[in-house]
Formats: sequence, structure tokens, C-alpha cells
Amino acid sequence: MSGLPPLLEVAGSVATVTLRRPAVANRLTLEDLATLGAQIAEVDARPEVLVLVLAGQGRYFCSGFDVGSLGASGGADAGGSGFERLADALARARPVTVAALHGGVYGGATDLALACDFRYGTPSTELRLPAARLGLHYYRGGLERFVKRLGLQAARRIFLTVETLDAAELLRIGYLDALVEPADALPARISQLCATLSSMAPLALLGMKKHLAAIADGRLDPSALRADIAAAAASQDLKEGVAAARDRRAPTFVGR
Repeated sequence: MSGLPPLLEVAGSVATVTLRRPAVANRLTLEDLATLGAQIAEVDARPEVLVLVLAGQGRYFCSGFDVGSLGASGGADAGGSGFERLADALARARPVTVAALHGGVYGGATDLALACDFRYGTPSTELRLPAARLGLHYYRGGLERFVKRLGLQAARRIFLTVETLDAAELLRIGYLDALVEPADALPARISQLCATLSSMAPLALLGMKKHLAAIADGRLDPSALRADIAAAAASQDLKEGVAAARDRRAPTFVGR
């Protein structure tokens, strides 16, 4: 496979994972899936990181799994299970996750992006999920995520008709949170979002991110929610936030 494995870079409170196989539309190998999983685990273990951005080099975000390996024994199962584990890890990542979607988002990459908290696209962004055309049955986690986040009818269109959805339609059905024009403004818009998120109080930001996802998935832990509410209420950051609002200045949060 041409290109390089995914790259993790951390700058202050923002981590960026970049897919680096532009010659093959950032198609992912089994080794890439393992690398991405390890990178998410590394970011989860770094308390200073509040935001994780997933991006791709070249004309496309990602074209999914290396279909050439599907002919090998167990290839389809290995690829599907690898994407399922990775998407679930993204969905439950500690930082707020942002997908920067330029160009095509195909196959399993559609679920990786959907697992993120925010998805920003450009006019060239399009989605296609060709599993049915390949004879491949999509994995449970992805099916559930599409239905829960986009609704049953949108999921039917995407999975059953293999329809290509353009950027305007992706914005309409809620797959995209924002459509950035012109396309070359996307990095600046992503940086702006990261700066906004990083300016928030970490205990409140990450606690609410976690519990919002748990509520949406029907797995809220009330005792954990109460504990996080109490921790924020007793935090130095709450005192700082109140003082900053009173003094009409930007707060300086420390995460405790």
C-alpha cells in the first residue's frame, strides 16, 4: 500500500490524527486500523488533550477499508470488526472529536466520521457506502449508529440504495454540522472550533460530552453523572469561571 501510516500530532490541548495515503484515497489497511486504535488510546491517556481532530491528506477524507484484502480468508470479517472497534473507540473517546471532511467519505470511513462529535465538510464532500453492492453485510455498531444519529429513513437510503449523497444533502440530514465555503477555509474553520472547545472548562466540557453521548445511546449512569456534576460544582474552575464573568475577562481554567 502506497503512502504512510496515520500520524498523531499533539499541540497543546489539540491532537490531530492525519490519514496519509492520498494516492489511494486514504484507504486503510488492517495495520492502519490498529495504529489508529493505539493513537486514540494514547490521546485518551493524555489529560491535557481536550480535542481530537481526524483529517486526511489529498483530495479525499478516506475511502474506507482496503477492498483488495476482502478476497483473503476472513478479510471481510477482519476489516469489519476492525472498523467497528475503531468507530466505537472514537465514539467513546475522552476528548471532543472533530472530523474534517474534504472530498469523498466512503465505506467504513462513513462510520468513523459519524462516530465523531462534530463533522465539518466542504462543497466537494460526498458520502457513499457500497457494502450492499459488494455483498458485504455491515456490522452492528455501524448500523445502530446511523439509525440513532440520522434516523431510519436516512440509514435506509445510505445502506440499501448505495446512493451517493452530496454535501448539501449531508448537511440537510444532519451528517454534517457545517458546510465550509470555500473549501480551502476548512482548516481555519476547524482551528476556530478547536480554539472554542479548548477555551471551555475541562471538567464541564468533557463531562457533558461523555454524558450526552451516554444519554443518546441509552446507557446513562446516573451515579457517574451526579459525581461529575458534584466535581464541577466543587472545582477551582467554577470559581474562576464565575470570577471571569464578573470581571468581564477570559477565564483561565486548570482542569480541577
